[in-house]
Amino acid sequence: MSISVRTLLRGSCATAVCLTAGLATASSHREAPGITEQPKIDATDFYVFKSYEEGRGDYVTLIANYQPLQAPYGGPNYFTMDPDAIYEIHVSNDADAEEEITFQFQFDNNLKDGTGIQLEVGGETVGIPLRAAGQITASNPTAALGETESYSVTMITGDRRSGDRASLSHSGGTTFTKPLDNVGNKTLPDYEAYANAYIYDNVEIPGCGTGRVFAGQRAEAFAVNLGEIFDLVNLVPVQGPDNPMWPQYNDPNFNPNGIVQDRANDDLIGKANVTTLALEIPIECLTQGEEPVIGAWTTASLPQGELEDPSPTYEQTSLYGGAWVQQSRLSNPLVNEVVIGLADKDLFNAAEPTIDEALAVYVTNPTLPALLDILFRDALGASDNIAPNNFPRNDLVTAFLSGFPGVNQPAGFDAQTDLSEMLRLNTTFPATPVSEQHTFGLLAEDLAGFPNGRRPGDDTVDLALRVMMGRLCHDVPLGQELSGDPSAEDNVNLGLCGAGDPDETAPAGEVPLTDGAPLRATELQAMFPYLNTPIAGSPNN
Repeated sequence: MSISVRTLLRGSCATAVCLTAGLATASSHREAPGITEQPKIDATDFYVFKSYEEGRGDYVTLIANYQPLQAPYGGPNYFTMDPDAIYEIHVSNDADAEEEITFQFQFDNNLKDGTGIQLEVGGETVGIPLRAAGQITASNPTAALGETESYSVTMITGDRRSGDRASLSHSGGTTFTKPLDNVGNKTLPDYEAYANAYIYDNVEIPGCGTGRVFAGQRAEAFAVNLGEIFDLVNLVPVQGPDNPMWPQYNDPNFNPNGIVQDRANDDLIGKANVTTLALEIPIECLTQGEEPVIGAWTTASLPQGELEDPSPTYEQTSLYGGAWVQQSRLSNPLVNEVVIGLADKDLFNAAEPTIDEALAVYVTNPTLPALLDILFRDALGASDNIAPNNFPRNDLVTAFLSGFPGVNQPAGFDAQTDLSEMLRLNTTFPATPVSEQHTFGLLAEDLAGFPNGRRPGDDTVDLALRVMMGRLCHDVPLGQELSGDPSAEDNVNLGLCGAGDPDETAPAGEVPLTDGAPLRATELQAMFPYLNTPIAGSPNN
């Protein structure tokens, strides 16, 4: 890469260039045209990681978040789950692209006594318009609650539709309770204590010991600079001067005009909630034989046929029937947003990983880096091509479709048949304690972090920006970790981009791209379900 282009990339950014940070939309919030019509089954983020709560190192935590951009004050109905849908977390443990285990959540919403809370008004018994009519506490959770949500969790072994089914259970049976969303401090004076009562410990997993289950509202844990991006991106998407509050982002190649890491740049954390489906499962329940790597993804499905009821009731607003049809799918963050073309986004949401090879051109020949190249070159007057040119993009195939050899690629992986988009986790790597986790995960020598699975504290926006622009074509500091030899050369080239000069193959591969919305694990809980208590709808100050 020429000195002039390197200098331009690090030293300036015209307004048109700043459009390139559009990559950092959100992990999976309203990412395809079809799913915008079904927000209750829109998956927002998916996490799979070795449990790092003290004493839980033999477990894997899987978290699927749904219903994006929940305004904490979004009453009076707030954010119940869809009882007509099924929400699923799938696990593949034999290197192919098919699920061997599925955990299926199905919800049921009910009015108290069939009517909800009622009051005597002028001699008439009349139902109130709210979900609650008084305070709700951990010691008295149901007396004033007029609408309840419950759910079941079914473990399916084999094919998700035809495999063997068995119910997860706890001391109270096979029905679990979802807590009311965090309406506000008057209705729920101690929401944390109330919701924690619905974290189920010692859940019986058929043939596999015990684990933990939680379904309920949580605070958004995904950091992204949304507002500035959608205002034709009023920021410089390159790391700015050091910020002592966020030392993990500091980079010697910073752009003096670049954006400085600041919590004020984040439009989600502290401002929005999501609905979390969380499982903690023994590792031995998820792996098969001697293979320690699992792949996982989450989906939501509705019945194929829907007929609107012209006289809807609480119990039925539409008639549903037919086979389940997948509407939402998510594993690696940002894939459907910035990798899959607009015409195929709905198809990707409906597809199972077994057909991902048909969409592989979006990975091998991605359009986003080409768009970034056009915008940077035109805006800066540079003649150099700053997009990676190692086609097909085997570095992205490794990141999205196969896993990294020696890290999270299964031993039996066959590139001819098994290419599939999923989060892959090597369960033999020990969990990193929350205080030692690095924002940039694997590329910062934290082997338990993204893209080896994904933890809530991994900054996947910045990582995705850098990987798309060729970071894996340059040396990475993993030589000692991958070889197991502490005396080995630490900086090694993974050989994913051919034998050419990395500065020519991926000219911008070492530029510290960022959206300026920082993230760190210590801001989140260090125990199951790991995501923070949801933001209260009131008081609004």
